[in-house]
Amino acid sequence: MNRKDGIIIVDKESGPSSSRVVETIKGLVGAKKVGHAGTLDPFASGVLIILLNQGTKLSPFVMAQNKIYRAALMLGIETDTQDITGRIIKTREIGNLDPGIIQKKSQEFVGSIKQVPPLYSALHYKGKRAYELARNGVDVELEEREVRIHYINVLSVNLPTVRIEVGCSSGTYIRTIAADLGNSLGTGAHVTFLRRLQSGPFHVDDARTITQLAQYRSERKLEEVIIPLREALKGMGEVEVSDAVARKIRCGQEPRRDEIGNEGPLSSPAGCSLKAVMREELVAILEEARDGYTIVRVFT
Repeated sequence: MNRKDGIIIVDKESGPSSSRVVETIKGLVGAKKVGHAGTLDPFASGVLIILLNQGTKLSPFVMAQNKIYRAALMLGIETDTQDITGRIIKTREIGNLDPGIIQKKSQEFVGSIKQVPPLYSALHYKGKRAYELARNGVDVELEEREVRIHYINVLSVNLPTVRIEVGCSSGTYIRTIAADLGNSLGTGAHVTFLRRLQSGPFHVDDARTITQLAQYRSERKLEEVIIPLREALKGMGEVEVSDAVARKIRCGQEPRRDEIGNEGPLSSPAGCSLKAVMREELVAILEEARDGYTIVRVFT
């Protein structure tokens, strides 16, 4: 398995797009395939998980993990993008808004909620990115979807600015939470600052900036920051398989329960994903079924 297969945790700075970061990392690492798991808006900063070579196969599993963000909201001003980069479309008076009301209203968004993604987003709509259509004046009607907000902590209120921390499921738009909270308060709002603190088990304190990664490269130490495939899915159960079973899986043959069940402890219920590993290598991601295992992804 290539030593450049895996993931890198980047602390993206405000300014470049996620795609620009991908291209930069591709040049630094010299990897053939590079992608990212979970877009960060250009103005946002923080954890951006970069997938290298076979690490791109991990995308759906890494992207599905929970996230933690910190954000600053400015009440009284709405923009078409719901953030500081957009055009002001409405202003309102905020008066002497009680911080207690802000706290109370914010908690109404905790739990499973329906959210309509912002028009200026990277979601596909009729074959194109929604933000491309919105910029060209095309009407975009994105469908609402269910997301889960684990918590919203109001960190400070210094009107018109409110600072919050949000723990949420994948696919949640903090810009939309800000806009919806602003509407609930009767003031409107947009995001002026956004930083992703954590994605799954990976925290921004463990991430490297592009400048730091360039330094690692100059010192010929870049491979030290590449997290191997097996370690990239920390929360997923795993089982050790023999060389023979690994070869069978890599040939596309789904393993029987007795071929795996006798070789390591199983902790995943039916329908859950499970890592099949051979020594330190990730062989495949399997899904437990009633009579055996189905192959979800294979790594060679």
